[in-house]
Amino acid sequence: MVLGSPYVARLLGGTLIGRLPNGMAPVAIVLWTLSADRGIALGGLLSALYGLASALSQPVKGRLMDRYGQAAVHLPAAVLNSSLLIALPLATPHGGTALATTIVVAAGSTAPPLEAGLRSLWPTTLPDLRLRHAALALDTGTQGLLYIVGPLLAAALAFIHSPGAALAVTAALGMTGTLVVATAPPSRRWRPTPTNSGTRPRGRLACPQLASLFVALAGVGCAIGALNVLAVALSDDHGRQMLSGLLPAAFSSGSFLGGLVYGCRTWPGSTTRQLIFCSAAFLGGWLVLLAVHDPYAATAAVALPGAFLTVVVACAYVTTDALTPTGRTSEAYAWLICSIGVGQAAGTALAGRLADNALALAALPASGAAFALAVLLLTRPTRATFSPSPNTAPFSRRHR
Repeated sequence: MVLGSPYVARLLGGTLIGRLPNGMAPVAIVLWTLSADRGIALGGLLSALYGLASALSQPVKGRLMDRYGQAAVHLPAAVLNSSLLIALPLATPHGGTALATTIVVAAGSTAPPLEAGLRSLWPTTLPDLRLRHAALALDTGTQGLLYIVGPLLAAALAFIHSPGAALAVTAALGMTGTLVVATAPPSRRWRPTPTNSGTRPRGRLACPQLASLFVALAGVGCAIGALNVLAVALSDDHGRQMLSGLLPAAFSSGSFLGGLVYGCRTWPGSTTRQLIFCSAAFLGGWLVLLAVHDPYAATAAVALPGAFLTVVVACAYVTTDALTPTGRTSEAYAWLICSIGVGQAAGTALAGRLADNALALAALPASGAAFALAVLLLTRPTRATFSPSPNTAPFSRRHR
């Protein structure tokens, strides 16, 4: 059992707690702007800026981890991020929109890179490839819980006490989870794999195959980012407010269950085939949603692309590991996260512009998924490997 392996439960649990702000902060920020009479438009902008700043800063933090180790990056980032989230309510009496925007962007930029760090720890924590693949799938699948529990917790805290309290609890959870991870022996001892020329990471990171994979993942992120706006639009069209939360929750639940199923056994075919097949199934799930008109049937249907999302992302991480030069894995994982995050921001922005066109809005997630599949098919090598081993390189052999 993968959770019975040393430190796995601690690392996975600490990372989930430390990343709860990813699901809580955007909601808490919107609720704070509303309580401060700043308007929902500003709240939406600040929420988007937090997510975008977090995504765009990932590669820098990943490179710093590869150079200086995880604790040297995680702990200062957590202190800054938590302090800024707590300080945001002070922008009401002491400053205007410019100060609030500055604090939010800085808070997003300093979010600890726990996800990239965790992925870098699996090879040393779980030398067995089968267990490592299961842990990766479980890790990817449980991310859906962040976007079910996080928004609900932030909204409940704001309702029971205040949006300021929601921001404070968000900061406390981020700091607590980061401490759990950063003080764990695997994280404290982790250093990038030395190269022949010394301990400093070297090698060209952006090979064409890896760049193509990241471009494809931006399409996956676009589909995810469009979902929240689509859910709000459906709730307005049908006069059922709860749909705005039910659809994202169903999607995240599908992702969680997909991760559990995928991690329970070894699946046939190479990582290439799994990646492309599940990308096609991810697209198919969105096409099914297009054909559904009943809101509750749509809620059930959206779980299907969610289930295949986990496999797509898990295979993308295996591919990234296979294509990354020695000593640059944290940075490469950070670029992967950045690609999905930027795609999400773009999908949300495009969905907002298409909100008045119901058909175009409903087709946007499928369009993002189709773009991702097209890029993967165009960049697939002519002679792919077909080993079911989880560390098979789908696009080329590992750089030496």
